[in-house]
Amino acid sequence: MHLRTRSRILRSTSAIRSLVAETHLRAEDFIAPLFIDEGKQVRHEIASMPGYFRNSLDITVKEVKELHAMGLKSVLLFIKCREELKDNTGKEAWNKDGLMQRSIRTIKEAVPEILLMTDVALDPYSSYGHDGIVKNGEIINDETVEALVNMSLSHAEAGADFVAPSDMMDGRIAAIRDSFEKNGFSKTGIMAYSVKYASCFYGPFRDALDSAPGFGDKKTYQMDYANRAEAIKEALQDVEEGADIVMVKPALAYLDIIREVKNAVRVPVSAYNISGEYAMIKAASKMGWLDENKAILETLTAIKRAGADLIATYFAKEALLLLRD
Repeated sequence: MHLRTRSRILRSTSAIRSLVAETHLRAEDFIAPLFIDEGKQVRHEIASMPGYFRNSLDITVKEVKELHAMGLKSVLLFIKCREELKDNTGKEAWNKDGLMQRSIRTIKEAVPEILLMTDVALDPYSSYGHDGIVKNGEIINDETVEALVNMSLSHAEAGADFVAPSDMMDGRIAAIRDSFEKNGFSKTGIMAYSVKYASCFYGPFRDALDSAPGFGDKKTYQMDYANRAEAIKEALQDVEEGADIVMVKPALAYLDIIREVKNAVRVPVSAYNISGEYAMIKAASKMGWLDENKAILETLTAIKRAGADLIATYFAKEALLLLRD
């Protein structure tokens, strides 16, 4: 047998494999989602997300300092709103002294170099657990957009570098961008959850913030997971409306969509390696069915290989440690 092409040569040693690897993970690729609760010295492990915690602000500041020292450049903030502050308007979402606004100011003061992103949606503040205002059993769009504008402005005023609208209401990116321009926040960025599917893999996240919908589901505003072309349309629309970064969420069951979006837009693409994806690896590892560290790196590499420039992941800290080794 006389072969002229021997592909295995480029796989024969660790040094060669490293030299010709097409995809590389870096600390700069990751966005760490952080859950914040009221109180002091509060550290609550999320039952469905083993090893991940909802912390009070004082502990969160220490965590951000540690992550930044490890090379992480960005965090994405979520807060748990107290039950007595929830209603159908979501007005606590733009309270200048609310937990999110206090968290932004405190973290930026403690770690000014961190790129601070903030979740924008009404579900943590809603008595119905939906991302929008409810009327007659329907999630209404335009009044919700007005609320999201108020929320985004309050985050910008507090010092957020980027807002991250995760609600999937029509027209909210244009409305937020217009409000930033009119109110002197032209330097505040928007990372739009442009392609957010109605997924069963969000379950653990909703445990973390107690934000599960009180009735029905979110299929009238989140996308149908059977659809592909719709994702391209939504992403292009958000870019036209002023999004600086577009996101695909979830990640693992949507690697094809990440690639399609990456090919279609000329802005950075982020992907959210979500709570259910995190929980699956943790559960399988606990059962001894796979090697957790190898699964983390393979998963994150797959997401980046698919086209994600940025990856929001609960594995951020673990990945940073693994990449050091």
